[in-house]
Amino acid sequence: MIHDSSASPLIFGGAAQSPRAALPVLPPLALYIHIPWCVRKCPYCDFNSHTASPVLPEEEYVDALLADLDQDLHAVYGRELSSIFFGGGTPSLFSAEALGRLLKGVEQRIPFASDIEITLEANPGTFEQEKFVAYRALGINRLSIGIQSFQEEKLKALGRIHNSDEAVRAAGMARQAGFDNFNLDLMHGLPDQSLDDALSDLRQAIALKPTHLSWYQLTLEPNTVFWNQPPTLPEDDTLWDIQEAGQALLAEHGYAQYEVSAYAQPGRPARHNLNYWSFGDFIGIGAGAHGKLSHPDGRIVRTWKTRLPKDYLNPAKSFKAGEKALTNEELPFEFLMNALRLTEGVESRLYPERTGMSLESLAEGRQVAEQSGLLQVEPSRLAATERGQLFLNDLLQTFLS
Repeated sequence: MIHDSSASPLIFGGAAQSPRAALPVLPPLALYIHIPWCVRKCPYCDFNSHTASPVLPEEEYVDALLADLDQDLHAVYGRELSSIFFGGGTPSLFSAEALGRLLKGVEQRIPFASDIEITLEANPGTFEQEKFVAYRALGINRLSIGIQSFQEEKLKALGRIHNSDEAVRAAGMARQAGFDNFNLDLMHGLPDQSLDDALSDLRQAIALKPTHLSWYQLTLEPNTVFWNQPPTLPEDDTLWDIQEAGQALLAEHGYAQYEVSAYAQPGRPARHNLNYWSFGDFIGIGAGAHGKLSHPDGRIVRTWKTRLPKDYLNPAKSFKAGEKALTNEELPFEFLMNALRLTEGVESRLYPERTGMSLESLAEGRQVAEQSGLLQVEPSRLAATERGQLFLNDLLQTFLS
């Protein structure tokens, strides 16, 4: 498969850029692999996912992914991968054979860290025990299982293809296949959901003893069925009660909140996602995948790939849909919109290390945010207060140029 590998020149914005320090140490490097097909598109989903045909083009897509990766290799020469994340769509629709060929091809191009974390997203209705065992044998060592709810009426309202029994069995199958590290995705604020409904879901999830829980509120996103035909969602007071009671329940069972919607047992946060939130680097391959790479000279470049699978698989089209080098004016917001999602924030030193910018470039916004009670007054850390976590958008606005 031959794709156009021509790249557009980097643009730093209209005005001349003031000097930015070279990066003394490049951040950890991760790889995101997007597999865009699902059995059925859920009405709330705004991800780049598409209904699968009866036969998936596994071989062609793996070929394209490796060719796509080849075009990014020049920017990461000499580095190793700390994590890989298969996202979608529903990556567990792909066979173990296809994913095995892909992982082998990736490792031939970029060395894996000895303790690499490799995560695969899976849905309860799209696998069986044999497939899980085969995934584990490939070196995939973490699963993220899309449960969303354990209640039949809520699953139907969300358009999910699995039932509550399959949701419960999924965790057991993962553990039996050798996965001692797995996440359950769970939503709250569902159509007509009560506080008792939400806590029942959470208790069931905790009983399955995942190492990690992603527990987040359903939001109505543009370009979704729910946006155009909105369901009846709980009142704000109920949503607040769910959030407070749920967080207390999770803490009681040893799940520490370390990000807005991420809770983990001790030592089990998602390393791949922590890399995003601490402004690490990641290559993105696959239809619609995004990437962010730092260069020793201080340039930090975001890329995005061709979105539609048919175009991504078309040899006449480029994998890369666009790229943009971040300007000095954009970097404070870009860094903080990730780092401030972490409940403990990040060490202040990480800002100059990861951006090449001085801490002084944050001074004005930092003062305003601290005086507003949104940012902790702690010179050695950049961390939101509890109020800042609740009003994160307001906090971030103080750092916009």
